Order: sequence, then C-alpha cells, then structure tokens
Amino acid sequence: MHFAHEGHSRIFSLGALCLVANLIGYPTLGLLFFFLTLFVAFFFRDPDRVSPDDERYIIAPADGKVVTIETNIKETRFLHAPATRVGIFMSPLDVHVNRVPISGVVEDVRYQAGQFRPAFAADAAEVNEQNAVILKDARGRRVAFVQIAGILARRIICRLRGGERVTQGDRYGLIMLGSRVDVFCPPEVQVKVEVGQLVKSGETVIAEYL
Repeated sequence: MHFAHEGHSRIFSLGALCLVANLIGYPTLGLLFFFLTLFVAFFFRDPDRVSPDDERYIIAPADGKVVTIETNIKETRFLHAPATRVGIFMSPLDVHVNRVPISGVVEDVRYQAGQFRPAFAADAAEVNEQNAVILKDARGRRVAFVQIAGILARRIICRLRGGERVTQGDRYGLIMLGSRVDVFCPPEVQVKVEVGQLVKSGETVIAEYL
C-alpha cells in the first residue's frame, strides 16, 4: 500500500509519538496515537490502479459516487463550448487521491477562492472553493476537471502546472476529507456510468468518444 506524499510526515510523526508514549510509560496515550496513526494512514492511502491508457476513454478522476450527469450543456467557465458533465461525490471514507482522466497537455490551471457549502448542494460547483485543470489531448479535444471543496474539505492540492504533459491515470492531487470532482468533456461522448454508481479513480471509464 502506498500513501500520498502529503501524508508521509504526518504518519511518521504520529507513529513516532506512539512509540515514545509507550517507551516512557504512557500506554493509554500511546494507544491514542496508534489509532490516530491508523486514521491518518487510512486517509492518505493511495492504492495502485490500472488505467486503460486508451484515447477513446475518459476515466474517473476521483473515487466516489456519481451524483450528476448533464449532457449538451452550455459550458461557459472552462471549455466555453457545449459539453457533457459528470459529477463525482467523494465521501470522507473514499480514497482522496485524484488522477488525470485523459492523456494530454495541461492548457491551464485555475484556482478560485470561495465558500465551503456541502458538495452536493446545487450551487456548490459555482460558489465553493475549487481548482480547475483544462487538458488538451493529442487530437485537440479538451477536457476540464474541477476539484471542489465542501463543508469538511478545506484544502485542495493540485500538483499540475500549465504546459505539463500527463498520462491518463497519473496522480495529480487530492482533496482533504473528500468532497467532489466534476468532469466536463466534449458532447460527442457516450456516458458509461449512471447516477448513483460507485467509481474508482484511474480505472472506471466514465465516458467514451463516439
């Protein structure tokens, strides 16, 4: 089992405190640090995933449940074109590491400060703190994927920069304590998931180009 880079120091520190507490004769405190270490390790877990690495497919960037599917919408913030939108809600128990849904070059990364409304709220995708990545594949097709903070998630981490070349399934960031990731793709796709379906980042195909 791997762990997200951001969790290494936290896991090590809590593990060290657990050891020290037991060595100096405070087993109850040591037990508390032990369970805290397990919780943090669970939170930052980063299991290996096998991605299809196929330009026909757009894969889930996050673990969680599909909460919204919209087709032929007028997308005016990121792609400025007709689009299909798939929203994935990440619970605090889901893997928090996010992965790139397609291979290509990063056109832009846009951070927006905002509120921390529940991620399932109707207006959360517009008013909450968020970070969007716009990616262009080898055929010039553009996909945007947006990390959206929620009522518990108060920190978004995105490691991508403009001009960077990425491969489908690459790890690119995480949202502390879950929340939501929306994917905007061209309208000429067939959505391969349903509302309520559980998906895995880096593995589940959410859409296929026609």
